[in-house]
This record gives sequence, C-alpha cells and structure tokens, in this order.
Amino acid sequence: MNLSNVLVLIAPPILGGIIGYFTNDLAINMLFRPYKPIYLGKRRLPFTPGLIPRNQERLAKRVSDTIMSSLLTPTELQNLARRLLQTDRVQGAILWLLQTAREQIKLDVERKTTKILAGILHDLLSRSLPRLIKVLARREDFLEEQLDRVFDEFLLEFQLSESQAGQLADWMLRVVFPPDTLRLTLIDFLTDRNIAIIDDGFRERTSGTYWVVANLLGLRNTLTRLRTFCLDEKASTNARLSELVKSLSIRERLKEWLQNLSLQNLPVTTVKQLRKTFRDSVRTYVQAEGTQFLEKLSDSLDLEGIAQLIINRLRTSSAFSSSLELISAELAIILDRYLEKDLEEIVAKAIPILAIDKVIIDRVKSTSPQDLEAAIQGIVKTELQAIVNLGGVLGVMVGSLQTIFLLFR
Repeated sequence: MNLSNVLVLIAPPILGGIIGYFTNDLAINMLFRPYKPIYLGKRRLPFTPGLIPRNQERLAKRVSDTIMSSLLTPTELQNLARRLLQTDRVQGAILWLLQTAREQIKLDVERKTTKILAGILHDLLSRSLPRLIKVLARREDFLEEQLDRVFDEFLLEFQLSESQAGQLADWMLRVVFPPDTLRLTLIDFLTDRNIAIIDDGFRERTSGTYWVVANLLGLRNTLTRLRTFCLDEKASTNARLSELVKSLSIRERLKEWLQNLSLQNLPVTTVKQLRKTFRDSVRTYVQAEGTQFLEKLSDSLDLEGIAQLIINRLRTSSAFSSSLELISAELAIILDRYLEKDLEEIVAKAIPILAIDKVIIDRVKSTSPQDLEAAIQGIVKTELQAIVNLGGVLGVMVGSLQTIFLLFR
C-alpha cells in the first residue's frame, strides 16, 4: 500500500475530528459573539450579534419567570422569612438596634435627642395628659382607690409631733393671734348690741349673790370701759393681752391641743364623710382647674433640662443597660407571635412591593454580554469544553467509518 492510499485512509478521521471539534467550539462562541451587530452597508449580517446578546431581553424574562415560578415561590419565601426571622436572630437584631441607639445618644453632640424628648414631655404635659385627665375626671370613681389610700395612710394617721406642735403654736400666737389682732377682735366683738345682750342675759340668768351684783352693778359699764380702754390705750392693751396669754399658758394649751389633734378621734361616720368630701374636692378641682394647672406647670418647667437629666441618667444607668437584653427578648417574642399569625399575608403583600421579578429582569438586561459570557462560562465551562471535545470525537468516529467503508470498497 503506497503513501497516497495511506493518506486517503487516515485523512477522514483526522479531518472529521478537526471539523467536529472546531465546529462545536464555533457554535458555542456564536452563542455569545459577536457582542454587537455587524453591518455590511445598511444590511446586518446574519448571526450578529450572538444568540444570547440578541435575545438578552427575552432571556431576562425567561430567567425571571423560571426563578419566580420554580425557586422563589410564595411558599419558599415564607420558609426563607421564617429562617431569617427566628426568635434568637430577631432578638439579636433588636438588641443591636437598641445598643446602637444608646451609643447614638452618647454621641449626641447637637442635643437632638434632648430636644426630641423635651418636645415629647411638653406634648405629654400640656396636651395629652390634660385631655386624658379631663375625660377621666368625669367618672365618679376617678382615682377613688388612690385618693382613699392617701386619706387613710396620710391624712387619717397624720399627727403632729411635740416639736411640730410647739412650732405651730408659736407661729399661731405670733402671726395668727398676735396681741394686736386679739385687741382688734375684742373691739369688734364688744359692740353696743353685744354688750346689751351680755348684760341682759347676765341679769336674767343669775341668782343669789350674782343676781345682786348683776342688777346693782351690771356688765354694761364694765364692758364699755374695756372697749374704750382697748381703743385708747393700744400699747397698754397689747401688753396686758401678752401677759394674759403667758399667765394663762395659752401656748402650752394650744400646743397640747394641736398635738392631740387627729382625725382618728372623730366618729367613723364623720371620717367617711370627710373621705368622700376629699375625693369630691379633688375631682372637682381637676375638672375645673386641672387642665390649666398642667399647662402652667408645663410652661414653667425647664423641659430641656429635665430631658437632659433623664438622658444623662440613661447613659450611666446600669439597670437600663441590663434591661436592653430583656426588652429585646420581649419584643422578639411579640414579633414572633405576630409573624406566626400573619406571615403568609405579609409575604403576599411584600412580593409585589419588592418586585423581585423586575429586579432580576433589570439585572440581566443591564449585564454586558462580556460579563454574561464570563458568568456562564464560569458556571458551565467544563461542560462546554466537554461538548467541544465530544464534537472532535464524533468527527473522528465519522471519519473512521468512512475509512472502513473505503477499505471494504
């Protein structure tokens, strides 16, 4: 067998392998390339751009439909949400947010938090709380239990100590009942009419020696002279009254009376009536003046200063720091119960809002053909190379069959 016959026999497998290999490689490259259309004059050459760049918009729609119908179904999204929103993870997220907010309060150099808290306090004291109290004060049982407790534990059991009674007695004798006040009171009392009534009563209701004194001497002249003395001799009268107060031990008697003064000594019915009167008085005052009182109180308070004190206390409060974890746990439990009940409805509402299909379409459409080729090649590079190699193997096999056919011929 000469060389020409050998070449005729071995050429088909070699050429078939080369053609099969490079044909598959060309076909795979034509999926992506050329990236842009090529024009010859005004006519676009066929197969330009490549299959995927030419149909990229349709590909994006198909990819989106496939993902949304097979992968990201509402059920899968619910399962994903459940895994993401497990109680321990939610608790950790809430705790992180609370700690971040606390750190932000520490770094609040412009006092924004103080101003916000001051505004909240002002709204609470001047608007919300007065309206609420005004509505509640219309009820007959408004603060009934609390006011009864204040009356029973404070007013009913209140009793002055010895030193307090002494101080109050001194104040009353010095301010309320000084000698000059007693003198003026005595003058106001000793009018002509009162003197006549006292004198007539003394004459009619006495007997024996007192009757003789009353009818012979009488009290009219004596009381009239006493009144005249009080009017003319102010200093002397005040001095006599001071001596009389000391000689009669008025301070000690008043001190003893004040020290023994207590609501517990009153009858039970009187105490009950006083308790009811106390409640009604507080309720009436709140209805009439409570709103204005709270508004004036709000205007008079330095709310920014109070807010700053509260924030400073929160910054250094160990109780506040230790309570963040407990607060986050409770909030996580509340959120978990809410999600357990309404998660399906929330996911159904969230899917149109998130517009995941539109995001996928926009992302695929905005990806350049080069990046799309690199992404696909990175995923199925081995499989695509296997197809090219398979083309070469098939070419060799077809060429071998032709060689065998030649041999038999």
